[in-house]
Amino acid sequence: KSPERKREVPLLLAELKPGRPHQFDWKSSCETWSVAFSPDGSWFAWSQGHCIVKLIPWPLEEQFIPRGFEPKSRSSKTDPKGRGSPKEKTLDCGQIVWGLAFSPWPSPPSRKLWARVCPQALDFSCLILATGLNDGQIKIWEVQTGRLLLNLSGHQDVVRDLSFTPSGNLILVSASRDKTLRIWDLNKDGKQIQVLSGHLQWVYCCSISPDCSMLCSAAGEKSVLLWSMRSYTLIRKLEGHQSSVVSCDFSPDSALLVTASYDTSVIMWDPYTGEKLRTLQHVLDSQLDYTRDVHASSLRSVRFSPEGLYLATVADDRLLRIWALELKTPVAFAPMTNGLCCTFFPHGGIIATGTRDGHVQFWTAPRVLSSLKHLCRKALRSFLTTYQVLALPIPKKMKEFLTYRTF
Repeated sequence: KSPERKREVPLLLAELKPGRPHQFDWKSSCETWSVAFSPDGSWFAWSQGHCIVKLIPWPLEEQFIPRGFEPKSRSSKTDPKGRGSPKEKTLDCGQIVWGLAFSPWPSPPSRKLWARVCPQALDFSCLILATGLNDGQIKIWEVQTGRLLLNLSGHQDVVRDLSFTPSGNLILVSASRDKTLRIWDLNKDGKQIQVLSGHLQWVYCCSISPDCSMLCSAAGEKSVLLWSMRSYTLIRKLEGHQSSVVSCDFSPDSALLVTASYDTSVIMWDPYTGEKLRTLQHVLDSQLDYTRDVHASSLRSVRFSPEGLYLATVADDRLLRIWALELKTPVAFAPMTNGLCCTFFPHGGIIATGTRDGHVQFWTAPRVLSSLKHLCRKALRSFLTTYQVLALPIPKKMKEFLTYRTF
């Protein structure tokens, strides 16, 4: 398609609104700081404020979702004990919920081996949800039953974000306002195996690369830190933003990293070399002199689409933007009030956004058939670093394409 294509407007598919519990002051603690889909697309989790997380089977009621947007049908593995169709669950976490993360599905064979060696260990052959709380606790829940499995203690302040390793080995990373990241092994009853220190401000976001080699963390600082998930040591500091970085995400092939900042920009990096590949501005250059405009366009959240060809961003200027990877301007806008977070449905076509008033909105996202070129690049980059690509005996233009240098 031509870069001059007409901008689209994402359609609002559905909106979920929390009830108003009488026992709470509605004006406080009602924000939806985190939304998440399970990796298989069968559940949606929503931190709806007032210490409550809603676990909702996906898809929503059929009348909300247009034909063609439903996930793949749920198989028996989603409900291994044959207890019928999943039901919505309400998890009362006892504290304001900031971070959510689903475990990968299903859990690996190593879990069963560990259970033989250590019979008293918890059975994690189920889908689980981790919730990061206001008091520094992390609660681990079994999704199918809504049962509390573990309570992880260690952080001294708000647990702002959570991320599981995509490989399924049940390693959980948590990011906290206590300025640390902590690594937990749920296969060993939630044992804390590492504390990562290095940030000087609250840690807002943590993201693990899909190949499980790297961890990116963003704090209230102008730089982000890149860590090795093998040795838990610092690889490098990425510097380039002019204000606090609040969100980060890896591309599905681990070849790109995006960071979003209060400075109104998203920077696309090569995590292997530390090079800045592209900057996406949320205000025009002519507006940068006006503090009010800059503040109004502060970024809150950035996410890659599942096939790796689009980005979604949420900013304080009340817009959800969708960006095509190869273009410098958004391909779609949607008006949304007080957005705080966003995430893509794992099979594509839908974006979920959470707002400051506790609502969740579901929007249409571009559905695209990846080119053979992009599929090949994605497959190769899933196991080749930038340096390995550059060492291949192939033409320069091919190397530029494989390393995303053709923008």
